Amino acid sequence: MDIVTTPIGWIEVVCGPMFSGKSEELIRRLRRAKIARKRVQVFKPALDDRYSSDEIVSHGDQRMKSEVVSTAQEIIGKIDWRTQVVGIDESNFFGADLVDVACRLADSGKQVLIAGLDTDYLGRPFAPMPELLCLAESITKTLAICMRCGNPAKHTQRLVESSDLIVVGAAGMYEARCRRCFEAGVPKQEVLEFAKPAHTR
Repeated sequence: MDIVTTPIGWIEVVCGPMFSGKSEELIRRLRRAKIARKRVQVFKPALDDRYSSDEIVSHGDQRMKSEVVSTAQEIIGKIDWRTQVVGIDESNFFGADLVDVACRLADSGKQVLIAGLDTDYLGRPFAPMPELLCLAESITKTLAICMRCGNPAKHTQRLVESSDLIVVGAAGMYEARCRRCFEAGVPKQEVLEFAKPAHTR
């Protein structure tokens, strides 16, 4: 008698600051899955309408059609049972519920690819990424280029006044910054003291 077994699922996480190529890497992996003739579903948060209302879009303008959901739990209701690979962009807009959703999908045998910020504008761990990193089988940390000094950047610098945790925006509202150039929660920075020419100090 044949024994029917559930396919093995897993979680892959791509994290890093803004402008580090997270969405681009997510799109690359999803395209490879499609080339391999796997059934793919892609989701993005309704809150993120910066470049398109129904596509995930990288800052380099790579695009892929996606389904829009307002909450992580909506993803479960939209999943086709035949789907083998699930892509989820901008994890930081979904909150803690995404952890349970990702685990349920992986436990049901699906490959779950998630991209999102790992720290917020204050440099703190950005939920739900810390817990997803603990539960993932595969983790990729991407780095950007510091827009002040050109060194590898791990932080997202907010340039506008707001105490809200989530402020949707892109270039002009945020910059990638390295450890040295980043100032947590300080918008509209002038040239940092250590970066000024000696004669101006």
